[in-house]
Amino acid sequence: RLASAIRARLGARFVRDPQVTVDIHQNRPFFILGEGRSPGQYPYVSGMTVETAVAIAGGYTPRARKRNFRISRRVDGAIEVDDGATDYVLQPGDTINVAERFF
Repeated sequence: RLASAIRARLGARFVRDPQVTVDIHQNRPFFILGEGRSPGQYPYVSGMTVETAVAIAGGYTPRARKRNFRISRRVDGAIEVDDGATDYVLQPGDTINVAERFF
């Protein structure tokens, strides 16, 4: 979409038949909260899952619940919260909350 918009504007005023490519240099980060070993902000990697994100953040604490997660995502200005498993595919800006398990 962005490439098409740029192409249309360039073609309308400056360049005949412009060829445009858009490449994202850096995505928004993702965030880990709760019982991840190192909670915080990390760089997003395309196609990553919750499992990959937790691994990037150093794994789980001994008290972590390792099967269910709460994922928060901003959609059209509102925050949506969803339950996800380890294979849940993340998007840039997502926040993963690793819950504490009950003994």
